[in-house]
Amino acid sequence: MADAAFKWLIIANAVIGFGACAWAQEIDFGKTEYHTSCAACHGADGKGTGPLSAELKSTPTDLTVLAKKNNGVFPYKAVTEVIDGRKEIKIHGTREMPIWGYRYTPMPKISPEAKKAYQSLNEYYYSEMVIRNRILAIVDYLYRIQAK
Repeated sequence: MADAAFKWLIIANAVIGFGACAWAQEIDFGKTEYHTSCAACHGADGKGTGPLSAELKSTPTDLTVLAKKNNGVFPYKAVTEVIDGRKEIKIHGTREMPIWGYRYTPMPKISPEAKKAYQSLNEYYYSEMVIRNRILAIVDYLYRIQAK
């Protein structure tokens, strides 16, 4: 009896596991990251028509024509440098406080007292690896929405 129950438990876990894997493959992390940090200004479609674009002094860049403006070559390095803050864009804010805060920079340098408040999850959240993956996901998404 216990063997049969164990067998069904394994089968149920396999079905749930495969279902979860299929669901996870449907998530577009680049699109999600873009919508979280960029779409408010650049628009859901990347054309610079986000809900906050009318409030800005400068019109946000149409991110769907980056390759077209660069002789048909998507400028990976330049896009990455803008997102990670190495290349400052005035409207994004200074390196110390870009519009998206510390989302694309390693864990901020903070006082030892404040650092105690951070738990290991926050240290992981701001780790170099996680940040690099966020940036690459956005760059990949922007590459995929380029106008033909």
